[in-house]
Amino acid sequence: MIDKLEEISYRFEEVSKLIVLPETMADMKNYAKLNKEYKDLEKVVILYKKYQEVIGNIDNAKSIIANEKDPEFREMAKEELEEFNTEKKELEENLKTLLIPKDPNDSKDVIMEIRAGTGGDEAAIFAGDLYRMYQRYAETSGLNMSLMDFTEGTSGGYKEIVVSVSGVDVFGK
Repeated sequence: MIDKLEEISYRFEEVSKLIVLPETMADMKNYAKLNKEYKDLEKVVILYKKYQEVIGNIDNAKSIIANEKDPEFREMAKEELEEFNTEKKELEENLKTLLIPKDPNDSKDVIMEIRAGTGGDEAAIFAGDLYRMYQRYAETSGLNMSLMDFTEGTSGGYKEIVVSVSGVDVFGK
């Protein structure tokens, strides 16, 4: 895992240098690709740096426990060591999650269609409720949702509704 994180960290530094070059900025397609890669790698690199910091703190605490003569100071170091070990485990889990390869479709936008099924007016009302639920989810997630087409039901709700959802990692959510 550490080797993979080192590779990602190295690639992040590479992309950081490439993204500010004038040639890169002139080619918008390449610039957009590098910018997306930068954002994806940045999450992992920030967490990895925090992980390295915690590892350093663990080493310091172990050194204090081994070399310090003051029992109170050693006790404080033992407490800190427990906290750092807990934080290390959490960071390792988060890093493992971030290292799982992303689906290439995750970043694509979505066209969603909701249709009332069998059930007449009740199904149309449910389809309307479902649409409003997705609309609120999009708002709270920072996604853009735009209405493309709809057919209203006779007593409220929708027989059919088609919406476009756009934003960051829409399909992946």
